Amino acid sequence: MRSLFWRILASFWLAIALVAGLSILLGHMLNQDAWILSRHPGIANLAQQWTERYETQGADAAQDFLERRKRRYHIDVQVLNESGDPLVRGTFPRRAAAWEARQNPGTEQLPWRRLTVEYTSPKTAETYLLIYRIPHPELDAWHRQSLIWPLSALGIALVVLTLFSLMVTLSITRPLKRLRVAVHDLGQTTYQQNSLAQLASRRDEFGVLATDFNRMGARLQSLIGSQRQLLRDVSHELRSPLARLKIALALAERAGPEEREKLWPRLTRECDRLESLISEILTLARVDADQASAEQVDLNALLNTVQKDASLAAPEQSVLLQAEQGLGLNGWPTMIERAVDNLLRNAQRFNPPGQPIELSAEREGEHITIKVRDHGPGVAEEYLAQLGEPFFRAPGQTAAGHGLGLAIARRAAERHGGRLMLGNHPDGGFVATLELPLKPDGNL
Repeated sequence: MRSLFWRILASFWLAIALVAGLSILLGHMLNQDAWILSRHPGIANLAQQWTERYETQGADAAQDFLERRKRRYHIDVQVLNESGDPLVRGTFPRRAAAWEARQNPGTEQLPWRRLTVEYTSPKTAETYLLIYRIPHPELDAWHRQSLIWPLSALGIALVVLTLFSLMVTLSITRPLKRLRVAVHDLGQTTYQQNSLAQLASRRDEFGVLATDFNRMGARLQSLIGSQRQLLRDVSHELRSPLARLKIALALAERAGPEEREKLWPRLTRECDRLESLISEILTLARVDADQASAEQVDLNALLNTVQKDASLAAPEQSVLLQAEQGLGLNGWPTMIERAVDNLLRNAQRFNPPGQPIELSAEREGEHITIKVRDHGPGVAEEYLAQLGEPFFRAPGQTAAGHGLGLAIARRAAERHGGRLMLGNHPDGGFVATLELPLKPDGNL
C-alpha cells in the first residue's frame, strides 16, 4: 500500500533537507574563509602555481606572477618563509602593511579581508606562508556573482518543492472532494455505487476508505430500497383486512339483530388478523433496530423452550428435537428464539398430520447449524430464491400467514452474521437451515 503517511513524511523530509543544505551552502559561501580560498578564481590554486614558478623560474618570475594576478583580480599577496622573512616583494605596500599592524582588533574595520594559507612544496618540502588581502568591494562583487548558482539551486528547489507539494495536496484534496460529493449524493439518495470506483482502485488509505464507503453506500441503498418496498407491502397488506372490516361494519349497520350477531365472529377474526399482521411487522422492525450487546446463549435450553411452546400452540403437530449437548454461542437470544419459532410455525402450516417436524442442531466448525424440516409439499424451485422476502408467499399456498415469518428468521440470521438457507429435502418436504457463527459480527 502506498501510504499517504510516507508521502507526507517524504515531503517534509525533502523540504527540510533542501533548506538545511542550502543554508549550509550559503553559510559557507558568506562566512567561511575556506570557501573563499577554494572558490575565488584569483586565489584558488595560487599557492601551488606560485610555488612552482618560484622553485623553477626564480623570484623575479614569481613576483611577475603575483603582479599579473593583482592587475586581474585586485588581490595583494605576500609570501613568507618558515622564519617569517619575505621571499619576494609581494604586491602589498609597506605603508599599508605598517598601518594594518598598528590597528587594534575591533576598533575599525580594515578596507580589505585578510586570509592566510600555508603550502608545503611536494618537491623541496619547504613550507610557505601566503597572505592574501582582498578589498571588500572586490570580495562583495565576487560574492554577488558566486550567489547566482546557489540562488539558482534554491529557485530550482523551490520549484521542485512547489510541484511536489502540489501533487501531495491534490492527492489529498481530490479524493476528499469526491468523498464529499458521494456523501452529499448519499444524503440525497442519488448515490451511484460506481461513483467512487476509480478512487477505490487506489492502493492507499483513500482507496480503502472509498472501498468501505462503497460497501456502506450499497448497503444503505439496499436498506432504503427494502424499507420502501416494505412500506409498500405493509400498506398493501393492511388495506385487505381494513377493507374487510369496513365491509363487515357496513353490513352490520344495515343488518338486523340476528344477522348482526352472525357478523361479530367475522369482525373479531379480521381484527385478530390485523393484530397478528401488525405484531409481525413490529417484530421484523425490532430485529433491525435492536442495538443491545451480544451475550452468551445456551442454545440447548433455548431450543427446548421453543419446542415446548410449539407443541402447546399446535398439539396435533409433534416436534422431534435432536441437538448436541453443550451448544452455545454469543448472540441475541430473543432474535434466535423468534427465528426458530417462526421456522417451526411455518413448518406447522404445511406439515401433514401424523408426521413429526424435525428440529436439529449441531456444531459445524465455527458455526452452529439449526435445521427445521417438515413433510409438506415443499416449494417450487423457481420460488426458493424469493422466500424470505417480506410479504412474499409462493403461489398456490392456502395456509394462513403474511409472509413475514421467514423474513424475520433471515433478518435474525443476518444480524448474527449468519444466513438462512431454504430448500426442498431430497426425501420430500421443506427444510430451513439457520447457520449462526459462534461469534457474531453484528452486521445489519
